[in-house]
Amino acid sequence: QVQLVESGGGLVQAGGSLRLSCAASGRTFSTYGMGWFRQVPGKEREFVAAISTSGGSTYYTDSVKGRFTISRDNAKNTVYLQMNSLKPEDTALYYCAAQFVYGSIWYAKAGSRYDFWGQGTQVTVSS
Repeated sequence: QVQLVESGGGLVQAGGSLRLSCAASGRTFSTYGMGWFRQVPGKEREFVAAISTSGGSTYYTDSVKGRFTISRDNAKNTVYLQMNSLKPEDTALYYCAAQFVYGSIWYAKAGSRYDFWGQGTQVTVSS
């Protein structure tokens, strides 16, 4: 069992920055690929970014490429999402998720493949 706790959300003006953190429980954090997803009320959950177990591979949805950076610190059991040049359309509830990786195969962008989810942290970008 892995418990995930997100933090760092808030209200920011367009063009500003926020850094989300997701702290994971347990001793096997390095065996999980980690992802960030977001959801707006009335819309489907959307993939934002993901990072492999070692941190060597990262994945982004097109709308955040060049603005968001995902990273992880396996010693601290934490994954981060640095969000720069924020836009009002980035407003959403942001979720952290963990997917157990067997061998080297995992499905970074598929929310249905993730095993554990946090409760979410709200990001609101004002225009």
